[in-house]
Amino acid sequence: MDCYKASNNRYGKTEYKRCGISGLRLPLLSLGLWHNFGGVDAFENGRSILRYAFDNGITHFDLANNYGPPPGSAEENFGKILKSDFKAYRDEMIISTKAGYIMWNGPYGNWGSKKHLVASLDQSLKRMGLDYVDIFYHHRPDPDTPIEETMAALDRIVRQGKALYVGISNYNAEETIEAVKVLKQMGTPCLINQIKYSMFERWVEDALLDAVEDAGIGLIAFSPLAQGLLTDKYLNGIPENSRAAKSLGFLKEEQVINASAKIRELNEIAVARGQSLAQMAIAWLLKDKRITSVLVGASSVQQLEDNLAATDYLTFSTEELNEIDEILNR
Repeated sequence: MDCYKASNNRYGKTEYKRCGISGLRLPLLSLGLWHNFGGVDAFENGRSILRYAFDNGITHFDLANNYGPPPGSAEENFGKILKSDFKAYRDEMIISTKAGYIMWNGPYGNWGSKKHLVASLDQSLKRMGLDYVDIFYHHRPDPDTPIEETMAALDRIVRQGKALYVGISNYNAEETIEAVKVLKQMGTPCLINQIKYSMFERWVEDALLDAVEDAGIGLIAFSPLAQGLLTDKYLNGIPENSRAAKSLGFLKEEQVINASAKIRELNEIAVARGQSLAQMAIAWLLKDKRITSVLVGASSVQQLEDNLAATDYLTFSTEELNEIDEILNR
């Protein structure tokens, strides 16, 4: 591909929202590299998606040590594209990564020990060719490691200059409150919690949304489309090449069958709003001021373009919200 030069109009295409009480602002949509950027994927397709994202104001790119497959390959590919295309724009980018799921064999390749977190970030920086990341997350709570040790690792990483900010992921309300408290005592504030949240996964509304607001931290939602359920892909059954049709993966055939009636009814509301179901699902999350950003994935430039259009219409009437709730609560 030819030499990349970013669009001069990239900052007029999206809104940037303050992350909790910090000084950092994130775009309404951030790009996740969980799928489609690994060693098994088409490199140039991923490169085109990254270019399109940056050209349209997406400045936040989210990874983890084990993203691929194989694990680590998403960071390696991202590092190659950073070097070839985005080297001149590093200071305009928010790059995040995580550790806490299984990454290598033995007792130190998983969970939340100081050994695992520090070693993992060193490996991630090497794969991406970076001196630091902007945000480093603990990927999930560790039931066997004291939270003081895990947070001390995050504090150490910031003080070493390997991350500008630290966050947590998959922490519930109680765990979030405790993590924020411990980090504050150490002098390194928690920036953000990254959590699974969609129309079909709403447990965060019970207490977590209030907890992050009270703590003054941001919240970024991942899997906003429920692994593709909240798109037009499954309106008429299960396509052969879809995630639900595969024997391996997070989305199961029975999930689609159980949700099919709701999907069709929600799609009718979206169409009446002049949106696709996916666009409405993203807008529905962003209606809440406690949501800093929504993390979207993309398998193509077209899919990312469609998702970005969700921000064109974020307002819901009371009637629409009540109708959506009625459908979801059945």
